[in-house]
Amino acid sequence: MLSPAYLRVGFSWLIIDTYVFKKTAVSFKRDGSINNLRLISRMKKFNKGFTLIELLVVIAIIGILSSVVLASLNTARAKGADAAVKSNLANARAQAELFYDANANSYTVTIGGATDLCNIAGLVSGVKGIYTNVFGAASATGLTAVNTTATLAGSAVTATCHSSAAAWASETPLKTGTNQMYCVDSTGASVQTTGSTLPASDFACN
Repeated sequence: MLSPAYLRVGFSWLIIDTYVFKKTAVSFKRDGSINNLRLISRMKKFNKGFTLIELLVVIAIIGILSSVVLASLNTARAKGADAAVKSNLANARAQAELFYDANANSYTVTIGGATDLCNIAGLVSGVKGIYTNVFGAASATGLTAVNTTATLAGSAVTATCHSSAAAWASETPLKTGTNQMYCVDSTGASVQTTGSTLPASDFACN
């Protein structure tokens, strides 16, 4: 009597219940019953979804990364605002000299009028005063107004511009640091200070 013949069938994938058997060879008898099961590669079990702990870990990691990114972004924004303040006030110095020449060698002739360097209406022979520059510096830090009255002292939360016939000075708060100010004046000074350096009727960065 001939020994039972076997058919050897190769499968690329054979799925039984929740298991996957890769490249599995199965031997069958002629009567159809399974005689032998040989696993050639590792069994891999399908994992569906994530556990609660895994989700919490992912959420925690995302939260940490977000806080780091936001902190870096805020720092970059503050430095950008400070750069805008310094740039606007540097431009104010050049504009003040143009106004001085057009205004009969005077920074201010009539306080609060067109011949006032700091006044919003300052304009002589087509040459503007420096209000636009100072306001631009103030806007960079979120301020919406400029103190242009020389008899009013400046403060750490106010953009200020004081001018007289022979001198002028302007300061604006910075975004970085505590009570940090940036001040420029007609003497050529460009200084960063802690707190305001412009008391009432003062026309120089002290």
